[in-house]
Amino acid sequence: MVTSWRGGCEACAPYATLFRYPNAIGEAGETFVTRKITRALAHIKLGLQEKLFMRNLDSRRDWGYAKEYVEAIWLMLQQPEPDDYVIATNETHTIRESLEVAFGRLGLDWQKYMEIDPRYYRPAEVELLIGDASKAKRKMGWEPKPKFKDLIELMVDADLASPRGGVGLTYLHKMCHNVIFAG
Repeated sequence: MVTSWRGGCEACAPYATLFRYPNAIGEAGETFVTRKITRALAHIKLGLQEKLFMRNLDSRRDWGYAKEYVEAIWLMLQQPEPDDYVIATNETHTIRESLEVAFGRLGLDWQKYMEIDPRYYRPAEVELLIGDASKAKRKMGWEPKPKFKDLIELMVDADLASPRGGVGLTYLHKMCHNVIFAG
């Protein structure tokens, strides 16, 4: 659609596919898996929660950092000609790895606090999601900086530093999103 609009209306309309982009103050929803993990971990550490209920731990995802993705979008807008890009890290990690890094940040054994709950399984689970950002690197010089471990640890630290382990951050994120995109 964007390509048609770009060609038919001669509009400057770059397009990006963004692969999984958590940020340090929480994603749009607390059920997004990385946010769910780091928020639950903060609650467990603060004594507000005993268990984290999860689904398939072997799904592989390409997780990048929202702040960097905004930088990539800005770079797209600086290009002489609009184009289509994939913004991703070009690497995948399992949900199990997310648990290991997050709980490891606080010296806790994730297996002691996590239980599998069949209610969270998806009927059409996608086992692998990975993006190829080679075009973004080639044409704009963009590439992801923080590695997966750094991103997860950043999110854990942010949830622990926030009042009551992340409570209220989703509201703040939604407010910021509305201000940025509502104009």
